Amino acid sequence: MSSPAACLAAEPTMPTNRPRRYDRVKRVFDVVGAATALVVGAPLLAGVALLILATLGRPVFFRQVRPGRDGELFEMVKFRTMLEVDPARGLVTDADRLTPVGRWLRATSLDELPELWNVLRGEMSLVGPRPHLVKYLEIYTPWQARRHEVRPGITGLAQVRGRNELAWEDKFAYDIEYVDNRGLRLDLRIMVETVRVVLRREGIAAPGAATWHEFTGTPTPPDPVPTGPVLADSVLATGPDGSATTSRRPGGDLAGRCRS
Repeated sequence: MSSPAACLAAEPTMPTNRPRRYDRVKRVFDVVGAATALVVGAPLLAGVALLILATLGRPVFFRQVRPGRDGELFEMVKFRTMLEVDPARGLVTDADRLTPVGRWLRATSLDELPELWNVLRGEMSLVGPRPHLVKYLEIYTPWQARRHEVRPGITGLAQVRGRNELAWEDKFAYDIEYVDNRGLRLDLRIMVETVRVVLRREGIAAPGAATWHEFTGTPTPPDPVPTGPVLADSVLATGPDGSATTSRRPGGDLAGRCRS
C-alpha cells in the first residue's frame, strides 16, 4: 500500500486559481454554519458541560494557544477531557490523565464543539488543517508550514483520511492537498465524510498511544509534493520549490487509488 505522501506526488498537473475565488465566500459559510450549529446544539453543549462538571469538576473548558493562519496565535477552546498533570498521583502521561468520560468525548468528537466559537471569532474555519502545537512552528519544513496559509479547521482532509492513525508526513500531505484544492465542493464532501468517520469512531488515537504521537520534526529527505485529487475533481498544488501546479483527472479519487 502506497502512503498518501508518496502517492500524491505521482499525479499530472495544470494551473488553476479556484482557491482564491473560494476564499472570498468561505468566511460567510463559516459564520452561518457555526452560528447555526451553536444555536441548534445548545442543549447538547449544555449537557456535555454539566457532565464534565459532575465528573471532572472545574474547569469545564480546555484552553490552549495554537497557531492559526499565517502562524498568528489564538486561544483554542475545547471541552476538557483530561485530569491535570499531577506526578504525585501518577498523572503524567495522556493515558494516565484521560478519563472514561474524556475518552468518550474524544471518540464522539464532542470535545471539539466549543471550537465553533473560534470559528465565529474568525480564528478557525469549519474545514481546514487541524491547529497543532505552537512549538511545531519551529520544526516545520517550509513545505509543511504551508498548512498555515489558511485558517485551521474543526475537521479537515487528514481527519477523514485516517485522523490520528496517519503518519505525520501523510497528515501534512493531506493538509497541503487541502490548501491547494480548497473549494465549496471539497468542503462539503469533507463535512459529509466527517459524519461517517465520527459515527464509526475511526482514527481516534494513534497506534500504541492514548491520543497521538508527538511530532519531532522531519528527517532530511525532501518534502512530498501533493498534486493529485483526493476528494475533489481538480487540484491546485504548490511544491517545495514554490511552483504552483494542479492536477485534473476525471473521476479521480486519489485516496481511493492509494489505498488499493
